[in-house]
Amino acid sequence: MKNLLRFLIVCLIILILGLEQATAGKLNIVTTLPSLASITESVGGDYVQVYSITRGAQDAHYVEAKPSYMIKLNKADLLIYSGLELEIGWLPLLIQGARNNKVTVGSRGNLNAALALSVENILEKPRGEVDRSMGDVHPSGNPHYLLNPHNAILVAELITERIITLDPEHKDQYEQNLSRFSQLITNRITELENMAAHLQDKDIVCYHVHWSYLLDWLKLKPKGYIELRPGIPPTPKHKQEIIALIKEKQIKVVIVSSWKEPTKAREVANATGAQLLVLPGEVNAMKGTDSYIKWIEYMVTHLSETFAQNTQPNLEHQRQRERKRGNQ
Repeated sequence: MKNLLRFLIVCLIILILGLEQATAGKLNIVTTLPSLASITESVGGDYVQVYSITRGAQDAHYVEAKPSYMIKLNKADLLIYSGLELEIGWLPLLIQGARNNKVTVGSRGNLNAALALSVENILEKPRGEVDRSMGDVHPSGNPHYLLNPHNAILVAELITERIITLDPEHKDQYEQNLSRFSQLITNRITELENMAAHLQDKDIVCYHVHWSYLLDWLKLKPKGYIELRPGIPPTPKHKQEIIALIKEKQIKVVIVSSWKEPTKAREVANATGAQLLVLPGEVNAMKGTDSYIKWIEYMVTHLSETFAQNTQPNLEHQRQRERKRGNQ
């Protein structure tokens, strides 16, 4: 029995040492979002170890600055974050608590992914002063830019460039990984745009402004938001106004993020006959979205199918109206 126990202990030690050797030499990268982690893994390949602070089911606006996250950052070679003040409420506390000069602002190990975008790529940058009465408005613009896959290519290029500065030895491999990732995204963009061509100029209502980059890419038209203002639940009056808008415009689809409580959105959809579509707010938020490209595919596919399913009732309604006119 003692010999068996000794043997198991030795095996455990060998396993632990093997795991440590397997990760030795890899860049230790921490991201704030699963989507950033997925892109980083795609371009980093076998030479990086990536950890995302938030999970797909979490709203990254509201994250507790846990000591366990500080420990992760303490060991990081590179921190990659969304920027545009998405993580402003908690990331500075984590950086301070991590006590790691590698990832402090201004260091090579601190990367604001939003720097990949030009001013023209950033949506909804408010004009004038911003105050709390406006809700959760980001002064620098909407931070959910990875909902447009064109932006993902720009972000991947920036991440690759920074990784190469930290690990120039594997420059060729990183550039090859970037080329494969960019080509995959480019090919899928073409396929998804063809699939979603029928969505162009269709009206839609959203619970929150989270989806702006996705809707802009697919040329869908947001006609209203169920929230009174970003981050502020609707009043009864506002909810009735949105219901009236949906009925007037005959809007057939209402979307809400998987991390938002859907009760208010469902009430609006039920009151109007519109279909409520829950979409994953991030990578790994819902089944079948465990990579960046699968996340984008899921959203476009479900939007396309939902609108297609609701086209036939509209045509039938039109025929009924035409028959009614003919009988008059």
